Parts: sequence; C-alpha cells; structure tokens
Amino acid sequence: MELEFWGTRGTCPVSGRKTAGCGGNTACASLAVSPEELIIIDAGTGLRNLGRKLKESSRTERLEIHLLLTHFHLDHVWGLPFFEPLYSDRTVVTFYADEEPEETERLLASLMSRRLFPLEFSELRSRRRFKTLPAGRMHLGGVDVSYQPLTHPQGSVAYRLDGRHGSIVFATDTEHPLKGADEALIGFSRGAEHFVCDSTYTPEEYEDGRRGWGHSTWEAGVKLAEAAGVKNLLLSHHNPDHDDRAVGGIVRRARRRFPRTQAAREGLKLRI
Repeated sequence: MELEFWGTRGTCPVSGRKTAGCGGNTACASLAVSPEELIIIDAGTGLRNLGRKLKESSRTERLEIHLLLTHFHLDHVWGLPFFEPLYSDRTVVTFYADEEPEETERLLASLMSRRLFPLEFSELRSRRRFKTLPAGRMHLGGVDVSYQPLTHPQGSVAYRLDGRHGSIVFATDTEHPLKGADEALIGFSRGAEHFVCDSTYTPEEYEDGRRGWGHSTWEAGVKLAEAAGVKNLLLSHHNPDHDDRAVGGIVRRARRRFPRTQAAREGLKLRI
C-alpha cells in the first residue's frame, strides 16, 4: 500500500512557482487499501485534487472512504466542499474525530451554510456517517489506526497508521514543551518507519513571538524523532511564508542532526 500526500502546507494555501516544489495546498494525505476503499487524513485544500483523481479513475460501483480529521481548523477542513466524491450516491464517507458525532457533523456542515456555499451539507448525495475516535486501535481495511492527543489551540490529534510494510505517524499541529519533548508523543511514535512533524517555524521564528501559537520547529521534530527511534523524518505543515528555497534550507539544517530528513511535498508516496 502507498500513502500519497495531496497537501503539506499549513495555515493557508499559497501559489506560484516559488512554492511549486512542496506545493501550495493544505493538509491532506490518502492511502488506498483497495480499489474501492480509501483512508484519508485531513481535508485541507489538497482534498480537491484527490477527489478529481478518484472521479477520473473510478472503476467500482461503490467507494468507501474513512476520513480521519486531526482537528477542525480551516486549513484542515476547507477542501471538503470541493471533494467531488461527496456529490455521488456511490460514495460512503465515515468521518472520524476526537469529538461527539453530532458536533462533528455540525462543524463540517457550517462550511456549507447557505450564505457561504451554494449547496448545504445535507443536500450532498453521498452517504455520510460520523464516529468518535475509539479508545485503542481501529482496524480499517488492513491498516491499524491509533491516535494521540496533541497540544494545540482547541485541540488536535496525531494519527499512527500501521500497515504490512511499515508505519507512519502524522503529528502536524502541535507545540512541544519548552524543555525536552512530548513524552506521550514519543511513546506513541516509537519505532515508526515515518514521522511527519509540524515544522511551521524555524527556532528563530518561534522565539520571536510565536510561543503558545500551537506549532513547532524542525528542531523539536528532530529531538522527538531521535527520542522515538523513528527511521525517517518528514517536515510538514510548511509555513505559507516559506518558499521552496526556505524549506530546502530548513531541511539542510535538520539533516545535520537527523540525516534521514526530507520535506513532505505534494505527490510524495510512501509505502506502508
């Protein structure tokens, strides 16, 4: 199975040739577990391109989607109204979040309230279900999925996906303690093949008035990757003010401490 990134930008989408390398869409990744079943992590603007691909390549009568939401900040959900499979009666989408099902539905429906969008959430043709994240692991299409609460305004969660050929942890919206690292996240990430971390700020930017904003630095990501014994570090949730050149410089700094570091980017595929 291959996991593919459709958006790795944080805060808001960007465009232009200077950001084309990493891409300008916000958080979204997918894992096809079979031709008719798909796991998606977050519904940022990258979800639109994923939806277009699914529509073009669909060969089945039914598409089942498990959509794992880390939280409800706009950059992680505002691709949802533009996700074409939601408009098909052949699609079944189950939304998972660290929230009561009724509240998840209410928050997502607010993206398509009549004053903001031509259609309302209730008018979509797809079948939609809403579930609270359970304690322990979920087994979705041959993949074990677990989660860990993170430190972020209004809350967020990290996800771990364990597949046949490896595992990946998404921890893209979190702020680590000023001293040391998040011990719970270290334990959660222990031995993972890939660790996708929040690298919104450089250490210098973080110290210049960004403390308490709920995001981290490449340096905090390196410390956690070392402590958890992960194999590969992927810097993500790229600052919209960081073009490809700036992200490249951040990756080079991180590699001096953790050589197996790269930038998460649109189109990158990882086997798990």
